[in-house]
Amino acid sequence: MPKVTLEHRTARYEQIVDAARRCAVEQGFHKTTMADVIRESGLSAGAVYGYFKSKDELVSAIADQALSTVDELFEGILATKEPLTPLAALTAALEHVLQIAERPGGDITRVALQAWAEAMHNDAILGTAREKYTHLRGKFTEVARRAQADGTVDPDADPDHVGQVMFAVLPGFLLQRLILGDVTPQTFTAGLTALLK
Repeated sequence: MPKVTLEHRTARYEQIVDAARRCAVEQGFHKTTMADVIRESGLSAGAVYGYFKSKDELVSAIADQALSTVDELFEGILATKEPLTPLAALTAALEHVLQIAERPGGDITRVALQAWAEAMHNDAILGTAREKYTHLRGKFTEVARRAQADGTVDPDADPDHVGQVMFAVLPGFLLQRLILGDVTPQTFTAGLTALLK
């Protein structure tokens, strides 16, 4: 039996996750079935189930794909030599969200919003969401610590609390962008700038 290379397995994995994301973007996460993903991927049921046993596992994979560049983004934010402000970090994060949303293959932020709603009554998805969002919120806490060191955040503030507030900005931005359609990173940061003065 021929060996399956890591490159082949990675390509198949990505093919399935991309198919699942497209299905969720087109018909909604709740209505997407494993049969839809199999059909969209062009692979056999056995091939798809060889990678993912359930839709919940696909949600986790989609979340991983969406957050795969977050660590890189925050490394760049934290590496700056200039004094770091929470507003600058939030602006970079919002612009990053927009870049992810505009990638070919469908707006993954729509899937994220649907997954949040699904997490309220699905323990498996709630567990995945909790893990991913804890990681992301931790990045904002790192920004808060760095900003304290730079003197742009009160040194007596709890960086975890600052991270909680910074993280809360992202879902608010996403909801308004997807539902109202009139918000951009520029308008959002302009409002934040006015609010924080």
